[in-house]
Amino acid sequence: MAPSSYTRLILQERPKGMINAKTFRLDERLCPSSLRGRDRSWSRRYLPPVQIGEVMRAIGVGAVVKTGPNTNLSPGDYVTGFLGLQEYAVVPAQQVHKINLIPGTELIDFLGPLGVTGGLTAYFGLFEVAKIKKGETIVVSTAAGSVGSLVVQFAKQAGARVVGVTGDDDKARYVKNELGADIVYNYKKPSWKDQFDDQVGLADVYFENVGNDITDFMLTRLKTFGRVVVCGVISEYNVEEGQNVGIRNYIQIVLRRLRVQGFIVTDYASKFPDAYKEIGSWLESGSLKRKYHVVEGLENAGDSLNLLFTGENKGKLILKVAEPGGEKA
Repeated sequence: MAPSSYTRLILQERPKGMINAKTFRLDERLCPSSLRGRDRSWSRRYLPPVQIGEVMRAIGVGAVVKTGPNTNLSPGDYVTGFLGLQEYAVVPAQQVHKINLIPGTELIDFLGPLGVTGGLTAYFGLFEVAKIKKGETIVVSTAAGSVGSLVVQFAKQAGARVVGVTGDDDKARYVKNELGADIVYNYKKPSWKDQFDDQVGLADVYFENVGNDITDFMLTRLKTFGRVVVCGVISEYNVEEGQNVGIRNYIQIVLRRLRVQGFIVTDYASKFPDAYKEIGSWLESGSLKRKYHVVEGLENAGDSLNLLFTGENKGKLILKVAEPGGEKA
């Protein structure tokens, strides 16, 4: 049953650098009587920025409490999609996907290995963009992160030699000992580049999540006709416009005839069912490991987001609003 009111997280002020107490505010809102959601248009920039006064955008998992006419959903169904940082969301049925649990999976996995910004991003970046082949060497930045940790494991499933890069010794041990990477480097250690030259030499694929110095280095350590998959550039997300460093070794793209390709996971939406099937089989067999860093409560959203930029999160970062199927699903 839908409540009479609910809480949501509103963008109050655009952050300059790290998120602080002034960035968001909690807003108590009456539930609308109509179930007709407001349609949002997708821009050429992937998604338009959240405007001041709007609910913070986020992909979530939620339980259906009420439906309108002409939908294939029922109260009690679980769905995933752009639900926003709020206790309840009124959305068009076509904006969410019904979750069908398969053996070996849990609801939280649809924000991790079966999630759009987790496993599906890793899967299509690796198999559709990089087109990884057995025996190739792939270097994965932020190898302990939500996407990188899955790229590492998917690449091993494909028979590739996997080299992970992370910024913490504990994370490096996790990527090697638990995720199965062949070699892992802590990029904060001055010797890592020399070690890379001795142990790896040249790679076939670089899976990009960071940017800046690591990217510049990797452009000089790829084989002729190597591939760069640009998934994200987290080092530049908090940089003021015009202050980003950019690529210094750009000429290497020409000299080495590299293929550099960015991608958005929704480009492959028609292939999601195939990805769910294959990733699900790996989860069911126990060959995939997943790790979650769960923060509870909307009031802690700002602090939790900062963990992404400091690297303090241990696994896929998830904000828990309520228990599944509870009063605040």
